[in-house]
Amino acid sequence: MSSSYKKSGVDIDAGNELIKKIKPFAKATARIGADSELGGFGALFDLKKCNYNDPVLVSSTDGVGTKLKVAIETDTHDTIGIDLVAMSVNDLIVQGAEPLFFLDYFASSKLNVDVASVIIKGIAEGCKQANCALIGGETAEMPDMYQENDYDLAGFAVGAVERDKILPRQTCKGDVLIGLSSSGLHSNGYSLARYILKQNSLKFSDKFNNHKTIGSELLTPTKIYVKSVLSAIKTHKVKALAHITGGGLIENLPRVLSPNIEAKIDYSSWHMPEIFSFLQKLGKVEDKEMHRTFNCGIGMVLVVDKNNVDEIVDLLKNCGEDVYIIGELA
Repeated sequence: MSSSYKKSGVDIDAGNELIKKIKPFAKATARIGADSELGGFGALFDLKKCNYNDPVLVSSTDGVGTKLKVAIETDTHDTIGIDLVAMSVNDLIVQGAEPLFFLDYFASSKLNVDVASVIIKGIAEGCKQANCALIGGETAEMPDMYQENDYDLAGFAVGAVERDKILPRQTCKGDVLIGLSSSGLHSNGYSLARYILKQNSLKFSDKFNNHKTIGSELLTPTKIYVKSVLSAIKTHKVKALAHITGGGLIENLPRVLSPNIEAKIDYSSWHMPEIFSFLQKLGKVEDKEMHRTFNCGIGMVLVVDKNNVDEIVDLLKNCGEDVYIIGELA
């Protein structure tokens, strides 16, 4: 009996079929500088066309953690790609950078073309929200590396910023912290969330409220802040930005502050979304553990001089953001 790659569990034809299905998704994300087709050995981006004077490239890579388990176990794959893009592009804008292009890595035990195409369609949607081009990626079929229906995702984004516009800048005592609301857990803290549900014998299909199951609430896609935050950055009145991911406000804000400056946060200044209070009560989680595990309702923080607060708050609200003054620097 002859051997073949397909008999070993790798279907090259399925991979080719997937590329054909996702080409329109990638094409829909085209932007200035990106016009190459999927399928080449490398993806091209023409930075000169973007009219930068003295650009510095900024890169970021990330995944979505065990939020993937929720998507897999609920067989809901249409928004997990948005999460993947969001985690990287939200990191880029913290440096003041405009996202330019994105590449993804999708790995599974056996390639399900329909599932993979739905996931990559979500990635393309995230790229459109961030105005960056999906210019390439990798699909890996690896028998025995993953359980039958499991898959893994990783993403890689590149942006650019003018050298003299790189953030953060010097922050000072008295600067104000402006918080932008999150859409939920985003893509952090899912191991704790799943642990709490398991300890209380709850399933993703159980009701969270009158409108949603626990699973659908947990799969709310990560908010992409690119357009609103870049608008604020263009005023030249934003000193620093912090993307509130794993570690919460406690660990992420200090990363962008000048030496000997600390953030004084008023945790009563915004309403913590229901999913966080649900998990905290269910798991008997202490406040400090909540604040260093979850974003608790604030997904992005801007540091602004107190004299510029009203202007930046109005701009962000006009961009559709829910905005809160959450503290100041001391």
